[in-house]
Amino acid sequence: MTVQKITPFLWFDDQAEEAATYYASIFKNSKVGKVTRYGKSASKAAGRPAGSVMTVEFELDGQKFTALNGGPVFKFSEAVSFVANCESQEELDRIWEKLAAGGSGGQCGWVKDKYGVSWQVVPAVLPRLMQSPKADKVMGAILKMKKLDIGALERAAA
Repeated sequence: MTVQKITPFLWFDDQAEEAATYYASIFKNSKVGKVTRYGKSASKAAGRPAGSVMTVEFELDGQKFTALNGGPVFKFSEAVSFVANCESQEELDRIWEKLAAGGSGGQCGWVKDKYGVSWQVVPAVLPRLMQSPKADKVMGAILKMKKLDIGALERAAA
């Protein structure tokens, strides 16, 4: 078994297991794994109830994550986001809608989910379009969109 060298670690107040299950329901080839609970010592140090969920390991399309119930001390910001590369408009629409539910859609493919985590839901062809001779037109189109429209971006690059 090879160990993933770098694993994103997400700090939640007390929704780690709920969030991991939610994310795993959105992305294909995803699952919730090992759940650890606060024991006496860790509970006392963290101010969390003994026996409550401490960490949850989960995978989103093969990418491993860990979620922690660490309390309300830290909040998510747009300074860190996750990019969801989508192969089709149908996949992009589905992921965008699910992540935006209870959260908010932003400009240029950005979404802040109901837990405050920021995502960029983009077409997998975007790097190719942004390297085309008409990249400036592609960017102009992106700047007018919330949820990205692959057809409109391809037309801007044509």
